[in-house]
Amino acid sequence: MKAVWYEKPGNATEVLEYGDMEQPAPGAGDVRIKVHVSGINPSDTKFRSGWMGLKQPYPKTIPHNDGAGVIDAVGENVSPERIGERVWIYEAQRHSAFGTAADYVVVPAHKAMTMPESLDFAAGAGLGVPAMTAHFSVFSDGPITDKTVLVHGGAGAVGMYAIQLAKWGGAKTILATVSSDEKAAVAKQMGAGYVINYRQENVVTRVREIIGKRGCDRIVDVALAANIDINAKLVARNGVIATYESGNAAKVEIPFYELLYKNAALRTVLVYAMSDAAHEAAARDINQASRDGALQHLIAAHYPLNETAAAHDAVDSGKLIGKVVIDIT
Repeated sequence: MKAVWYEKPGNATEVLEYGDMEQPAPGAGDVRIKVHVSGINPSDTKFRSGWMGLKQPYPKTIPHNDGAGVIDAVGENVSPERIGERVWIYEAQRHSAFGTAADYVVVPAHKAMTMPESLDFAAGAGLGVPAMTAHFSVFSDGPITDKTVLVHGGAGAVGMYAIQLAKWGGAKTILATVSSDEKAAVAKQMGAGYVINYRQENVVTRVREIIGKRGCDRIVDVALAANIDINAKLVARNGVIATYESGNAAKVEIPFYELLYKNAALRTVLVYAMSDAAHEAAARDINQASRDGALQHLIAAHYPLNETAAAHDAVDSGKLIGKVVIDIT
C-alpha cells in the first residue's frame, strides 16, 4: 500500500517520506479500513515536529489520528457484517505507529464510528480530534440548556464545533471571539449569536453589554495565557472555563481569588486523555447532531497523499480557516 511516514522528528519537508509499506492485517477486536480521506490536526504536526520535546516512541510512524473510509476486513470478535460500512475514525495513532496517512489503517473496532449518510468522507475525516475536544469542552460539566456559552477562537477547528454543539445542546446565548472580519463571518455561519473581534473591541466590555454582569456558564478557550484575566472576569458563578490550549505557554498565572469568589472551575481538555465513556458520549452526540443536520464542516484545502508535507506546512502556517485533508482515493 502507499503511505506517508517519518522516522525522526523535524520539519515536514525534511522528515516525511512517501512510498510503499506492507498492508496491515486486523487483529482480534480490530477493523481494517480502506482510507478515503485523512484529516490533519495541529496535534499531528506537533507529534511529527517533536514539539516541546515530544518523544518518538516508534522507529517508523504513519501520521494522523483522524480519517474516514470503508471497513474492508475485521479481526476476531468483530461482526463480519461491519465489512462495507462507511466509518469515521478517531485517534488511529493513539498508542500505535500507524495513522491514517495511508491506503489502509487498522484500529480497534470502537474507534471506527458508523458515518451518518449525510456526511461525505472529507467531513468524516474532520470530526475526531476537533469535534470530540469541542464536545468535552461544552458538555463535560453537565447540560447547557438555557446556558450562556463563550467560545474563544470561534473560527478555529474546535471553536466551530463548540459553537454548533452548544447550539444543538440548547444553549440560550452563544458568543464567540475572533481576530478578523473573515473569521467573524465563519463564526456567525456556525451559529454564534454574537461575535466579537478582539483586535477591535474590548471583550469584557462587549460581553457585559450583551449579557449583563451575570457572566458565562461555559467558556471554551484556545489561548489560556492570553485570555485568563478576561475569562476570570466573564465566567459566571459556578461556571466552567474549559481550555485545550495555552498559546504554547508552559505556565499560566491564575487570578486565584477572582475565580475562587465565583466558585469557578478551570478544566483542562486533552482529547487523548478523555475516558472511554467521554469518547463514547462524544461520538454518540456528534453522530446524532450530524443526523439532525446541526453540523457544518468547513474544508480549507485538499492535498494528495504524496503532498502530505505541503499539507502539514499549510496547517502549521495557521493561515487557513477550516480543515486540511488528504484525499487518498
